[in-house]
Amino acid sequence: MTGYRGRNVIIVGGGASGVLLAYQLLHQPTRDLRVTLIEQRPDLGRGIAYHTGNPDHLLNVRVANMSALPDQPDHFWRWLGSRELNVPLCPDPYCFVPRRVYGDYIASLLEQHTSDPADVERLSIVHGTCVDINEGHAGVTVTLEDGQSLAGDAVVLATGHDMRASRAGYADPWAPASAAPVDADATVLLLGTGLTMVDYVLSLLRDGHRGPIVAMSRRGLLAKPHRRVDARHIDEADVPFGATISSLLHWLRRRIARNAAEGGDWRSVIDGLRPYTQRLWHELPLASKRGFLEHARAWWDVHRHRMAPEVEARVSQAIYAGQLRLMAAKVISVAPNDDGARIHYRRRGDTRIFNIQVGAVVDCTGIVKDPRATPNPAVRGLFDCGLARVDPLGIGIETDRNCAIIGRDGAVSQRIFAVGPLTRAAFWEIVAIPDIRSQCNTLAARLAEATGALRAEPGRERAGA
Repeated sequence: MTGYRGRNVIIVGGGASGVLLAYQLLHQPTRDLRVTLIEQRPDLGRGIAYHTGNPDHLLNVRVANMSALPDQPDHFWRWLGSRELNVPLCPDPYCFVPRRVYGDYIASLLEQHTSDPADVERLSIVHGTCVDINEGHAGVTVTLEDGQSLAGDAVVLATGHDMRASRAGYADPWAPASAAPVDADATVLLLGTGLTMVDYVLSLLRDGHRGPIVAMSRRGLLAKPHRRVDARHIDEADVPFGATISSLLHWLRRRIARNAAEGGDWRSVIDGLRPYTQRLWHELPLASKRGFLEHARAWWDVHRHRMAPEVEARVSQAIYAGQLRLMAAKVISVAPNDDGARIHYRRRGDTRIFNIQVGAVVDCTGIVKDPRATPNPAVRGLFDCGLARVDPLGIGIETDRNCAIIGRDGAVSQRIFAVGPLTRAAFWEIVAIPDIRSQCNTLAARLAEATGALRAEPGRERAGA
């Protein structure tokens, strides 16, 4: 790459978000833009979501909505039709395919750029862990765990969700259920009742687990299933932007009730609202955002982030058979013993303490709740040196609407950006591919225009750098 003098954008994270951004950057009209993609795993495009090898782990969004390219909505569907895949036939774009297949699709986006001699100099893939990012007057410098230093004009964090590290005595929710030495007849306790819990239940069932499975969360809610319905058109002028969360929920309930009275499904209204959810979040008063997170988030999540009908059938069967039990409760203590652990818990609305013996405990509550507790060394470094700060709600790294990271002093970076789940504080609905692909498309166009001008603009060097 010594002969290539193009502007360089460094992307930290080679999962779905990172690959989508790299693809969009490489397809900008300018040809002097180079991309360096840093990924610690051996495979690109998979991350946490799409690395699973379990064929029972299906996409939570139908094929029709999973194109990686916003200007080609049927791109994924056409890709499926062009491949001979060892998976059940996908009869139409309303179907749900295994997530590992989608990981193959995301990885395929960069295949041309890693094999075509005309493109190979524009894309550099570096396998390693980013531990430090510095913004200076001439550009950005990224340092890897092995001491390697990379220079660029801008850097974008695309590291996805920060997953909580497995605690001692707890089974890893992202590993196959067979990796946990649990007796097939023992009770398994799953903390959390979201989609991560659903995945683990499917893994247990596939591995032949016969014992009881208890899924416990604050409200004990289970994700709703998808149905073959289309989104209901909602006029932007009819959406109450800037209203309080109470007023917004009343409006949404009225829309759903009116749609139901006309023979429609609530899913059509929720999906029809999707084009406006990021603007709704942005214009929601801060107090209403706090109220939503505390009281309404769980209800929104189970209706907004749904499971495939095939998955619902498996989970419902386990519930009706009595093997899977959902419980609205809070764990008080976990006491390990020779047979697993004795769990003391309190049911929602009850002051009494109950206990249960389990063979294993699996924490399926998902992402790190406190951004400052991130296991990501690059993000920790940005916090420590003041190049980044936690948002007022404490749910993520603070960025502006252009994905630029905001420092401790309130200054908006001209060179350090973020995409995907890291930006949930600003965008909220930014965990699904349809939202991330649009975000990456917009940021890629902005970076293509801006990286040349950035060379003449001052950066924010950390103290002592």
